[in-house]
Amino acid sequence: MTDDVLVVDSLVRRFGDLTAVDEVSFRIAPGETYGLLGPNGAGKTTTISMVAGLIAADAGTVTVAGQPMTPRTTEPKRHLGLVPQELAIYPDLTGRENLALFGKLQGLRGVELKGRVDEVLTLIGLADRAKDRSKEYSGGMKRRLNIGIGLLNRPTLLILDEPTVGVDPQSRHAILESVEALSGEGMAVLYTTHYMEEAERLCDRIGIIDSGRLQAEGTRDELIRLVGGVDTIRLGGSGGDLTAAAEELRLIPGVERVEAERRSAILTVKDAPALVAQVVGTASARGVTLADVEIARPDLESVFLHLTGKGLRD
Repeated sequence: MTDDVLVVDSLVRRFGDLTAVDEVSFRIAPGETYGLLGPNGAGKTTTISMVAGLIAADAGTVTVAGQPMTPRTTEPKRHLGLVPQELAIYPDLTGRENLALFGKLQGLRGVELKGRVDEVLTLIGLADRAKDRSKEYSGGMKRRLNIGIGLLNRPTLLILDEPTVGVDPQSRHAILESVEALSGEGMAVLYTTHYMEEAERLCDRIGIIDSGRLQAEGTRDELIRLVGGVDTIRLGGSGGDLTAAAEELRLIPGVERVEAERRSAILTVKDAPALVAQVVGTASARGVTLADVEIARPDLESVFLHLTGKGLRD
């Protein structure tokens, strides 16, 4: 068995003349949260559908827990928890009844089923509302119940397709905390979102997909370096002359550019946290009294715009 929980290799899916997914490959290790980001129509949903064995690939393979995944295979699906973007719950059933129903569909019975339902209700924070019909739940509570259904079978791989859409801030925070806890316990997570700050917070690695192709993949820092991202250090002085210090600031290894006036300077650098102490020391040695120092680093949003030409929610 491979060490990776999920291996996606050269997936292709066509709909008539449209190639919705074009040679997409990525892997997810145990305990890793992998973010799949892309604008609407990029191929995310089609990719997830093939990973979950809901639709067949025209080419390429998906392997879950070392076993080939297709619409006809059953064993690898036992390792999978799928939380779709659309709510998959029965509004006239209580929270407990929803979980019990889906637990039975997953093969749980008797004491094992009851125990697992109780565990999941506690995990998703709905134990005190377990006897209420789910149609009486808030949007955030329904989302948490949706996630709970995907956790019943203790999946090795959990797929979360935009799990925080339309929820209140409190429920959103609870969902994000739950995802962090699950990955900390060794569960592999495939996560899609329209909120860049969620990807920044949760994802160990990120794949950016657009027009059916994986445009780039890596950690946050790797993606930023890939597109030539640089940091800036802004200095504000209350005494001395930053213009006079500019020449020495330019000589610091890692400083690419300095734009200085008497009371302020902006330095373009490769690694601001590593250089800021030397920059401040150099300015101070030239008699500059600094009133403020600000570091600005590129983020995933700028990488995404560079690669796709679109915002994440476009």
